Order: sequence, then structure tokens, then C-alpha cells
Amino acid sequence: MAFGHTRLDVRRSSSYCSCSTTTVVVFVALGLVAVWTASSMLVTPAEFSPFQPKVRPLVRHGPPPITGEGDGTLPVDPVPVEGNTDEPPLKEQGSPVQQDSVTADSTDEQHDFRDQSKQPDGENGSELKRKSDQAQKIDKPAQDGSQAELLNETTTERGPWPTQAAQSNKDTKEQTVMPSNPLPYTWRLCNIDAGADYIPCLDNMEAIKKLRSTKHYEHRERHCPEKPPACLVPLPQGYRTPIRWPKSRYQIWYNNVPHTKLVEYKGHQNWVKVSGEYLTFPGGGTQFKHGALHYIDFIQEAKKDIAWGKRSRVVLDVGCGVASFGGYLFDRDVLTMSFAPKDEHEAQVQFALERGIPAISAVMGTKRLPFSNRVFDVVHCARCRVPWHIEGGKLLLELDRLLRPGGYFVWSATPIYKNLPEDIEIWEAMSALTRSMCWGIVNKVKDKINGVGIAIFRKPTANSCYEARSEANPPLCGEYDDPDAAWNVSLQTCMHKLPVDPAIRGSQWPEEWPLRLEKPPYWLKSSEAGVYGKPAPEDFKADYEHWKRVISNSYMESLGIDWSAVRNVMDMKAVYGGFAAALRDLKVWVMNVIPIDSPDTLPIIYERGLLGLYHDWCESFSTYPRTYDLLHANHLFSKVKKRCELLPVIVEVDRILRPEGRLIVRDNTETISEVEAIVKSFHWEVLMSYSQDKEALLFVQKTAWRPSEADAKL
Repeated sequence: MAFGHTRLDVRRSSSYCSCSTTTVVVFVALGLVAVWTASSMLVTPAEFSPFQPKVRPLVRHGPPPITGEGDGTLPVDPVPVEGNTDEPPLKEQGSPVQQDSVTADSTDEQHDFRDQSKQPDGENGSELKRKSDQAQKIDKPAQDGSQAELLNETTTERGPWPTQAAQSNKDTKEQTVMPSNPLPYTWRLCNIDAGADYIPCLDNMEAIKKLRSTKHYEHRERHCPEKPPACLVPLPQGYRTPIRWPKSRYQIWYNNVPHTKLVEYKGHQNWVKVSGEYLTFPGGGTQFKHGALHYIDFIQEAKKDIAWGKRSRVVLDVGCGVASFGGYLFDRDVLTMSFAPKDEHEAQVQFALERGIPAISAVMGTKRLPFSNRVFDVVHCARCRVPWHIEGGKLLLELDRLLRPGGYFVWSATPIYKNLPEDIEIWEAMSALTRSMCWGIVNKVKDKINGVGIAIFRKPTANSCYEARSEANPPLCGEYDDPDAAWNVSLQTCMHKLPVDPAIRGSQWPEEWPLRLEKPPYWLKSSEAGVYGKPAPEDFKADYEHWKRVISNSYMESLGIDWSAVRNVMDMKAVYGGFAAALRDLKVWVMNVIPIDSPDTLPIIYERGLLGLYHDWCESFSTYPRTYDLLHANHLFSKVKKRCELLPVIVEVDRILRPEGRLIVRDNTETISEVEAIVKSFHWEVLMSYSQDKEALLFVQKTAWRPSEADAKL
């Protein structure tokens, strides 16, 4: 199978002052206090619990010493100090943390990591180390208890919220998992055939060889190793800092994704070309050789009700190729979840992510896709090579599960506009199948410029058509079949009834974008408790206000992040998607992940016009290595380590984060200490480590360090 495209816009750059050494030290220290204070203020929907006066210090760290042998130590040993109530009020504190040299270097797209991988303490870390040596432990000013609240994980997830694990009948019982050994860690490179492109749950050749059949693409589905790998994925030779958005939409470094099969197969269709040290993307595709924007506007003209960026905000692109469709939909204020399998069309999803376009590795096979039901406004397939009409339409019925009532399926393929016997046969089969599913065809038209045709189908909004069918084929699913159950659940050859109660999710179309981002969904009832304990609509609003405050008061400026260098972001435990919503004015997109043992709030995220999926963090994520610029983990790891060992989870974080990428962790002090010890053993730079009472924040940056020796063959 081949697959599609996406993009989202929001950007801002920061400016920093230059001062004398003494002034820098004082301002850095005061700024860091402001960071923690702002980031820990939570107008939560739960109960308030003010800070107690006992304080542990904020510690500014330099890069850990490099032994050259691939192992690190450095246990966390914070020194408590007494609070100083004579500090000035927070609103009067100094300038934000200055931009370190690592961030400054990331602006140079010519930067090559080959030297850095040998000398992790080289030029990139020298300025940061100098600042770290100058930094001092500082006291924390007294705070107004009503504004000084940290998220308490033990009291956050309340109310009668189902989890994906429960809905999918997946056992996630807590286990007695011993804490990760603080030291020593001895790291080796993963020795696997996939090399620098290793995805543990998709490259498990031992499991794939045991499959009885590959007829339904079982070999492209997830088969996670019984024991998660504890090795580090190598860098491709000549790896460089990725080119920034929006330039990355058009070109990327060849050495970062050194694959040419798609160039050979699809170069004539303007998918991707080699141009010196770059791979370039002219914006074409099999069905839109003359550019994605023209094709996108052609769809709009064919059905004006699609209304890109207003009525239609979240799109699923099946068989995305290099994701140019989704990449250019950003220009229409649309977010697209693009997916394609890791197959003979190598690196299509990796190309997409390197370009800065949302995508995952997945396949229409035997399992449901990891999304809630009735969440996508539009589903698109352009020559995606999915046999929709066979085996009772099982694969098309999965799209029916995912599509909102009243949503559109846009199909562009040869059966729509060619008259070869095979094409005619497929079109007749698809027409019969969609009629039996009560999908109405609203337009079938040919594009004179691209020379291809599209058919647009609409899912019904009521059950009357289902009830009027002379033959119940495909049948309606039984009451036992939960349409929201998606994690490792087999596909079914049936359709789910549509909601009839106007207060039930799916009975009404969401508000137009961008109003839907901020307004609580109509189906969140005040009579029911939200995740944090308040009435659900208030819970939603309070969460959003909290993350807006955290982003604006600390993450935006005081952490010293060069946001113009950030494009691909992941919220590893997203809840309502408030973190992503607060980033809307930056040129970033956010993958909102709902862990399978957390409250199932993924429908809320899509209702807001954001993207996300379900995932079990005890397994690897379905993405290529080095595909995210920033990971955000809010009270995730303390929960994960109750079910599985923490060390492989942080190894997975290392796998998916790009060199120079950042990780922000908010959690309890015990968990923060464990995470900090592990990432130091990776030779990551700890930019901030702060704790107060039992809560803490850790802010770290990945380096290009890799161990010199390879592990035994996996």
C-alpha cells in the first residue's frame, strides 16, 4: 500500500539580551524561578493544594562528563536550601534564560553531526557548560497558595471515565516493577537490519517470520518484541540538523533519510527527487502531478460544503505517500493525520516527518486503527492501493467507524475515470458497497489539468437508511461491539448505529474552526465529573487556561527554547489537548497521545480540531527514529512504571527524539530522579532540574552522542 499528506502553522521567535557575566547569572537564576512558578500554576478542575514552605533548589546543569566508553553515571543529589521570602514578586523578576549555544547552532542548517557524535562535549556544549558553571543554587520566593499548585497525579484522573484498555479488553494490571538501577548504564548501538530506521514493533523479524499468512498485510502490522530493546539506534552517516519549516516542506537533507526507491518509482509523478545533497518535494502525487494545492482546491470546488479550514478541520489521509496532500492542507488551516505502512515504498512516512508533516506508520490490515470512532471530518484516499470492495468491505467499514456522521470520503483512483474492464468492475463493486452502507455519492468529476477523477461520498446522519435496506448487508454491529475500542482490536464486517440523542457525541457537527478549539464540546455534561473532578465543561476550560498560562509564562520564553527550530511536537499524555491548544499560535503541530490506561479523552481532542491517537507506552511508538523536536510528558512516567520498567520507555524517548530535541517532564521527584539519571547516561544536557515538596520538573536536551560499540544481533 502507498499512503498521503498534512501540515499546521504557528510560529514565533524569541530574542535574548546580552549582559555582563554577573548580570547573566542573576537574571538566569531569577528567570528560572519564574519558569517553575509559572509552569506549576494549575487552575485545575480538581481541588487546590497550596505549596508548603519547604523547598528544594532549582539546579542548572552542564553536560555530563564523557568517558568515551558508552556508559554514564551521575546520580541525582539535590541539596536542600531554605526559602528566601525577601525575593521580589515574580512579576518583577528578570529577563528570560539566555539562548544557549546549542540552540544558536541549530539555526545553521549546514550543521553536521558527524563531528559531534565523536565529541559530544565539543563546540555545541561549551557555552552551555560555561553558563552551567556560573549558575548558582537559588532560593524560592514565597508564593500565593491559590496560584501555586502542581498537578497531583494521585488525584487527577477521576470520574466515570472509561479507558481504551478497558474498552479493548486489554489487561493493564499494575505490576511490581523495581526502579531502574541508577548506575552504571552501559549502552550499545542496536545491531539490527533496519539500522538507523529501526522501529521495534514493526521490525520484529522473529515474530514476522512466524506469521501463518501475510495475505492481509499482517507483516506490516505491529508485532512488538516480548522484551523491549535496551539499545540506542545509530545515526545515519552524515546526519545534520533538519531543515526548518516551512523550507523543509520543499527539501530535506539526503543524508538524514538516504533512500531513493521512491525517487525511482515516483519521480515522474513529482513525489520526490534527488538534487545534490538534498531530497526535494515538488508537491506532486500520483493523482496530482501538477501540485497538491490545485488538487485541494479542486476537491473544494467539487463539494463546497467541505469548506477546508472551517467545517473540515481534521482529515485522515490513507496511503499518504510523502504526505504532500496533508503538507499543503496546512495552507487551508487543516490538520491531516497521514499514514502509510513501512513497506517496499521505503521511507514515505519518514520523509513526511522529516519534512515537518504529521504521519505515522500504520496499515489497513486486520486490526482497527488507533483512533476513536466518529472523529474525522474527511477521509481521503488517492491511489492508496487499498482493496476497499473485497471481503464484505471490511476495510471501508473501518473508515465508516472513523468518519463523522455527515463526513466525506474523497476517493481518487482509476476506477472513477478510466474504462478498462478491471476499473469498471471495481467501480461497480464500490458503488454497490457504498449504497449498502448508505453512503451517498455527492459528486463524481474529472480534473482537466491533472487528468484524474474524484468521487466524493457522504456518510449519513441518521439511521433511517439502515432500517430501510432490503438486505442488512453489511449488518449492523451488535451491542457488544464498542466502536471506541481500538487498541489491538480486530476489524469487524459490520456498521455501528448512529447516535439519535442530540446530546450524544456524533449527533451534531462540531463548531467551525477555530471556535471549536476553545469551546467545550456540546456533549460534555455539567452533571458529569471531568477528568480532574470538576463538572466536565469547567474541567475542560480550567485545563485550557492552565496550559495557556504555563506556555506563555514559562515554556515560551524562560526555558530558552528557539521555537522557530521546533516543528514536530508530541504530548505523551494529552488529556484534553490543552497543551496543544495553547501552542496554536506557533508554527508547530502536536501529536496528542492518549495512553491506553488513561481516561479516554481522544474524542475531545478531535472535537477541538486537533490530532491524536491511542498508545501503550510499554511498547514502541509507530514512528521512525529522530522524528520529533519536542516531547512533553506530564505525570506520565510515574504511571507507566507501575506497569513496566521505566528504562526501555526512556530508551524509546531517545529513539524518537531528534538530536538537539528537547524533553520536558513534569512528575514526582522520585520519577524525575530516575529519568534524569537515565538521560544523563545518554549524555543528554540537563538544562533544568527543579523540585519542590514531592513534585518536580526536568528539562533536557538530546545530544548527538552514540555509543561506539554495537550490541549482539537482535
